[in-house]
Amino acid sequence: MRIKIFMLVTAVVLLCCSGVATAAPKTYCEELKGTDTGQACQIQMSDPAYNINISLPSYYPDQKSLENYIAQTRDKFLSAATSSTPREAPYELNITSATYQSAIPPRGTQAVVLKVYQNAGGTHPTTTYKAFDWDQAYRKPITYDTLWQADTDPLPVVFPIVQGELSKQTGQQVSIAPNAGLDPVNYQNFAVTNDGVIFFFNQGELLPEAAGPTQVLVPRSAIDSMLA
Repeated sequence: MRIKIFMLVTAVVLLCCSGVATAAPKTYCEELKGTDTGQACQIQMSDPAYNINISLPSYYPDQKSLENYIAQTRDKFLSAATSSTPREAPYELNITSATYQSAIPPRGTQAVVLKVYQNAGGTHPTTTYKAFDWDQAYRKPITYDTLWQADTDPLPVVFPIVQGELSKQTGQQVSIAPNAGLDPVNYQNFAVTNDGVIFFFNQGELLPEAAGPTQVLVPRSAIDSMLA
């Protein structure tokens, strides 16, 4: 009887110990083979054929979406860099990040906007944006469609503001074709702030490529009644 009790106690102890010894799940930075400095996730890879430098925030609520985008962008770049003929200069992938937030009711928001520079053998290097927005109240991503109240048409208000601000930034009158300025596809990258919504436009998206990537803050006062 004593032997049976001893064996039962031993089994329970081993089971508990094995639970304690279970490794913690990897962070998204570890999954991307990066180094977490406490404030940023740094990912660096180099080879005679390429250089990769990526800087991300250590924390973002929707880490899986951020991880998936970085992994796909990195892997696609590496595939192009390693399968191409040798070049005098290595291919370059640089991704930097900026964070934004708002605390105005009815919901707080948090955003990470990535600025992606790639020199991968094309005629010219390209710079694009990728934004991730998070609804703190409902704990889910914010998309262009869910940014606005249903049955609203914000772009007739937003587009003239964007065109006017880009004219100020470039120092000359900017003329953007309405079919581009009123196309929701061109407004997918944004960050909500207390002051309004910042829209980020890829190189060549609204202006000629030579103008580079651009961004415009649309004041909250102009669009607040349409925001969800």
